[in-house]
Amino acid sequence: MKLDDDIHNYYEKLVLDQIEHLDLAKTRSSDDLADLCCLVLNRLPPRYIRYEVDMAFYLPQSKRLEMEMNVQEAMTQALAFMDKRTEKSKS
Repeated sequence: MKLDDDIHNYYEKLVLDQIEHLDLAKTRSSDDLADLCCLVLNRLPPRYIRYEVDMAFYLPQSKRLEMEMNVQEAMTQALAFMDKRTEKSKS
């Protein structure tokens, strides 16, 4: 059995939006960005959807803002972890 190709974690979009907002593609390699996505998404609860419109229609604005803040916090923690790991590897 195969899951529908449309099923995805809504947090993936929010994480990618945050990466774009921080312009991290200019300062991080594609491997680093992939690692970053994994670290951030593992710190967040999954929120699976089929269609983006479902979230736009059913998600209250307060919940959306809470989710965005959770992504920002997880991103900050993941970046700090990666930077610390990079510093240790240079030592």
